[in-house]
Amino acid sequence: MTYILYCDESADSGPKFSDFFGGCIINSEDINEIQSALETRKKELNLFSEIKWTKVTENYLEKYIAIIDLFFDFVAQGKIKVRVMFRRTDDVFIRSGNTVDDKYFKLYYQFLKHGFGLKNIPPECTPANLIVNLDILPDKHGKRDAFKQFLSNMPQTLDFSNVDITIRPRDIIEVNSKDHILLQCTDIVLGSMHFKLNGFDKQKPDGQRIRGRRTIAKERLYKHILSRIQGIFPRFNIGISTGSHNFVNPHWESPYEHWLFKGKK
Repeated sequence: MTYILYCDESADSGPKFSDFFGGCIINSEDINEIQSALETRKKELNLFSEIKWTKVTENYLEKYIAIIDLFFDFVAQGKIKVRVMFRRTDDVFIRSGNTVDDKYFKLYYQFLKHGFGLKNIPPECTPANLIVNLDILPDKHGKRDAFKQFLSNMPQTLDFSNVDITIRPRDIIEVNSKDHILLQCTDIVLGSMHFKLNGFDKQKPDGQRIRGRRTIAKERLYKHILSRIQGIFPRFNIGISTGSHNFVNPHWESPYEHWLFKGKK
């Protein structure tokens, strides 16, 4: 089987939580149906440019709710599996001698390696080939190429010794989110979690007694996203790592999960 992965990263800093990574994984047998449905809905809503969290306004709120509703319909069906990773800002991850760039790529690697439960793919879903679509990576080509090499070698590590999975170098692709509706929907979910977990829903413009309209619109969209998640997992807590929910292979089977990453001391 072939699985297609879309990955994005959000703000690397926040007063409470930082280094947000998000992604979704889809069976290649479902990809055309999902992309076609989302693109059609986007056109019906007259959303002709890239949709993203930073563009959420009062005027576009209902349209964004409509597109994210369709996205979560597929999540609820298990056809899209979403993962979000983040860490507490005060949980020091950078060790002596490591740079910020090192931190970025190391966290990204951990997210891809563990966040989707790839090492727990059941035998009936293998052999598996993974196509990884990454939103355009920062930094120079050297570090980006080295990162891709690490990803392609990941199935040969000890953690994957019992899993028949392949990541070919040519299947690790940098893509522009403007061209991929699934990356755009992931960005909205990821942005909403960064917004809420860092308390930006409470912010007021300097000198003002009430919140701005854009902040209120973003809060409404976040609450709607949370309602869709809690429709799958009642009382879902966005600030902690998601439990097993009685799945045999939770990180692989679960339609939606959060991972509060904690660095080793």
